[in-house]
Amino acid sequence: MTVVEAGVTSGTGLAAKVVAYDATVRRVVAAAKDPGFTLAGWDPLAEFVAVDEFERVGTWLEVSNWQEYTEFLTKWASSSVFDTTLLRISELPGLVYYEVEERHRRQDGTLDVVRSLSVFVFNEDGKI
Repeated sequence: MTVVEAGVTSGTGLAAKVVAYDATVRRVVAAAKDPGFTLAGWDPLAEFVAVDEFERVGTWLEVSNWQEYTEFLTKWASSSVFDTTLLRISELPGLVYYEVEERHRRQDGTLDVVRSLSVFVFNEDGKI
């Protein structure tokens, strides 16, 4: 098992893919606030994902496919300023555990800070 502590963002393997995925999320979230943003704006993120196999299980155990997830992300991204700080990342064969602090600033100025742990499951081609 590989464990990377906060502040380390370089390397190879699946953990590095998750760090790059997160950086891409943040770039697209910023772009999602622009007028005319469409679901196609998530295409850079789709490069990391096996979109036909993708399944996201959310905080309340809701399940979504790639299309549903990008629709959810678009609504969320247009109403929040978002950033993360990597706390810990652990890699096992085919799995990455990604612990971050998330900061969400709402349109009314409210700041929500949460810790989250995401589990990324990769297929044999190295796609989420």
